[in-house]
Amino acid sequence: MKIYYDDDAQIDIIRNMKVSIIGYGSQGHAHANNLKDSGVDITIGLREGSASWQKAEDAGLNVTSVSNSVENADLVMILAPDEFQEGIYENQIKPNLKKNAILGFAHGFNIHFKKIIPQDGNSVIMIAPKGPGHTVRSTYVNGGGVPSLIAIFEDSTEGEFSAKEIALSYAKANGGTRAGVLETTFKEETETDLFGEQAVLCGGITALIKAGYETLVEAGYSPEMAYFECLHETKLITDLIQEGGIANMHYSISNTAEYGDYLSGPKVITDDTKKAMKKILENIQTGNFANEFLDDCRQSNDGSGGPFMKNNRQSTLNHPIEKVGKELRSKMKFLNSEKLVDKDKN
Repeated sequence: MKIYYDDDAQIDIIRNMKVSIIGYGSQGHAHANNLKDSGVDITIGLREGSASWQKAEDAGLNVTSVSNSVENADLVMILAPDEFQEGIYENQIKPNLKKNAILGFAHGFNIHFKKIIPQDGNSVIMIAPKGPGHTVRSTYVNGGGVPSLIAIFEDSTEGEFSAKEIALSYAKANGGTRAGVLETTFKEETETDLFGEQAVLCGGITALIKAGYETLVEAGYSPEMAYFECLHETKLITDLIQEGGIANMHYSISNTAEYGDYLSGPKVITDDTKKAMKKILENIQTGNFANEFLDDCRQSNDGSGGPFMKNNRQSTLNHPIEKVGKELRSKMKFLNSEKLVDKDKN
């Protein structure tokens, strides 16, 4: 598989386009500020009264309504939350979109599951950094980039450059080609992304952390020790894995820890675990998860998540590991020096 780097992308392509970025959340603020710093003409499209409006203006960005931001845009990058994209597209983007404008996404959810049906004449592309938006921004500021994916769902471009060349140019302006860009499809990105989040990166690891913490505390060990052993050290281990793979991590840890890995890992992650993972993947592939998620969101009165989301969000906040962790982190001054997530800014 070919990996694209800085020399494979022409940044002047995107610099000569008018780009509208819809949304100023985690990914939205990162793309917007990265592209601005790369010399791209961007406008932020937000709903009237959005809490992000002032944040974007404070960052020196041009902000207007979604409808206004779309009218003259050559590329519209839709970075609002997945559950809002269909409504925003149908009511504010579609009626104002130029015939030859390009629709961009950072996740294939709404296109792949046919929640958004693009009009003929509009190219549809994806530029998806493989990391949270706050990391995409901080890495760019520090001179690096987050590995990214590009995908082309529809290429209706009639100008000098193809949709793929435009996607690579955008990725370069966002810092992606500094780390490497892979080409995929909307289907592959969507299904693997959802599975990775649910089974490993978010659902899997947080459930494992909480279960480990609870096991130690229930056995009479102190909450502080359980926190350090089951949560705090996860970053130290994953940093080693990211740097050089699982074997690199094994090389760095003690022989005792490595032996315990081989002995006990398969007892926690069993054949039954893998069967559950296959069911999770099937639920994603069939579109059932997408419908369940959107159905829950539709029950929200304020757009902040439906009952399933809110109940579990509150349950997480109330979990003892969150309380002891907050207290311990407040004493670790090095953790508070420069935050990736500052809710007043991003």
